Amino acid sequence: MKSQTFNWHCRDRDLRCDRTLIMGILNATPDSFSDGGRFVDPALAVAHGLKLAAEGADILDVGGESTRPGAAPVEEAEELRRVVPLVQALAERTPCLISIDTTKAGVARAALAAGAHIINDVSGATWDPGMPAVAVEFQAGLVLMHAQGRPQTMQHAPQYADVVTEVRDFLMARLAELTAAGLPRANMVVDPGIGFGKTLEHNLTLLRHLDQLTSLGCPLLIGVSRKALLGKLTGHEKPEQRLAAGLAAQTVAILRGARILRTHDVAAGRDAARVADALQR
Repeated sequence: MKSQTFNWHCRDRDLRCDRTLIMGILNATPDSFSDGGRFVDPALAVAHGLKLAAEGADILDVGGESTRPGAAPVEEAEELRRVVPLVQALAERTPCLISIDTTKAGVARAALAAGAHIINDVSGATWDPGMPAVAVEFQAGLVLMHAQGRPQTMQHAPQYADVVTEVRDFLMARLAELTAAGLPRANMVVDPGIGFGKTLEHNLTLLRHLDQLTSLGCPLLIGVSRKALLGKLTGHEKPEQRLAAGLAAQTVAILRGARILRTHDVAAGRDAARVADALQR
């Protein structure tokens, strides 16, 4: 399908989505499913963020609480300790936009004050009732993601009558609610939440029908990097063995309308995106 062009407004910056943007994942957590524990040391985390920027990331997505299936919640004070110094250091040392991956309004506010431009909220800004007000106050970019259930339970037999329709309707409603609260539609991006309360078939169905989500009229973000569905399809148990499978899924997603890729593997993702973008011109 022919790609759509959007401008994503994030505080005082605009990202032009006339090509696929790359969001590099930076987990300052001990328990994330792929790289948990590798970057809990602040110096290593900053170095990795700078490496992702050098490889071509447009956005660095900093997270201090794992949302993998079964992950335990993290106290706000601990999440703040993990992410705020990291956000500040990266904002001072790279031109990349910084995204804060959190569901807590207090963490989002502190990260934005430290230099972040984007809130990436896996709950679609629903788990913390204060999140919409923070996004509006800072006029931040906001990623609205769909998830069925919480990390502790979301993979316990998720069910949908029609997964594409239900995800689209949820995202449509959240866009309307955030717009009514004072956040312009140009500030928002939608994410179907691959792997968040979905079976393998739910995930594949969503990827097959991404065109029904691009009809929402704002950029579409896809995060499939190293996820369990790729392991189920290929037999690779270790997340780091799933690069080729992830690139295949990301390329299909771009050809079906995705404008932003959230990935652990920035350099490879950038190369795949360049090819997919060229095919759509």
